[in-house]
Amino acid sequence: MGKRERAQERREQRRQQISLLRTIPYSDNQRWWSNDTIAVVTGSNRGIGFEIAHQLASQGLTVVLTSRDTRVGEEALKVMQEEGLNVVFHQLDIVDPASIETFSDWIKEKYGGLDILINNAGVNFNFGTNNSVEFAEIVIRTNYFGTKSMIKAMIPLMRPSPFGARIVNVTSRLGRLNGRRNRIANVSLRQQLENVDTLSEELIDSTMNTFLEQVKDGTWESGGWPQVFTDYSLSKLAANAYTRLMARILSDWPEGHKIYMNCYCPGWVKTAMTAWAGHTSPEVAADTAVWLALISDQFVSGKFFAERREINF
Repeated sequence: MGKRERAQERREQRRQQISLLRTIPYSDNQRWWSNDTIAVVTGSNRGIGFEIAHQLASQGLTVVLTSRDTRVGEEALKVMQEEGLNVVFHQLDIVDPASIETFSDWIKEKYGGLDILINNAGVNFNFGTNNSVEFAEIVIRTNYFGTKSMIKAMIPLMRPSPFGARIVNVTSRLGRLNGRRNRIANVSLRQQLENVDTLSEELIDSTMNTFLEQVKDGTWESGGWPQVFTDYSLSKLAANAYTRLMARILSDWPEGHKIYMNCYCPGWVKTAMTAWAGHTSPEVAADTAVWLALISDQFVSGKFFAERREINF
């Protein structure tokens, strides 16, 4: 058996383990949440986001399903409500400041805030071996700047709890700083982004803006950027870095007001974003997000996970 076949076998074994773990119910002493616990899932009208919302609602939480398109969001809502799940819908476009403000006002008025935020909304325009940056601005603006805007808007609304509020960002292994194949060639920049003690929002923003400037003037190919799904990989690298930065900042918050923030890679999933070419089901892909949102026997923050296992950024 070759190296590729062995890797495929390990992945399949882990997927089977995750499927089994999903069938094991949480015990009463693990369930810190209730029907009054509010979980917001962005981009949850389909794919991984829909399944994250479905699994959280199946655990007895109140889930706020969101979508840019009101019509498709309401259709997704009907599916869950027909199962008797406690799910509500509100329109949300994470790249529209007015939409985020309207959503923030609504959730504050209706629930007094939220307990869990899953940042799932994202876009990708590359498939297979294609590596176009035609839509790079949209990708970076959505996957990084939009996610960051949601985090900033929701943090003041996260409700106090002895168990801590939770933020989970859906990112990707493609955004790893030190992956063997798909990484930034500039060693100095990688080291700056890796050093969480000196990492700053300004550095992350400037890295993304430098890439976008090079896209506009046609010099991005010689810029030393990741070679696979370049714009998508960079957007997820930025989201990973911002996760680490905010986790460091939030670690100083007092007990009872803690917010734990992590990110995870769902894998290559059979959804519309991959043109249904993935090898992981949405059900398995959603599991780690739900696990991070509900975990009670340990408090982790600023970490990167895949299949319930911590991996290096």
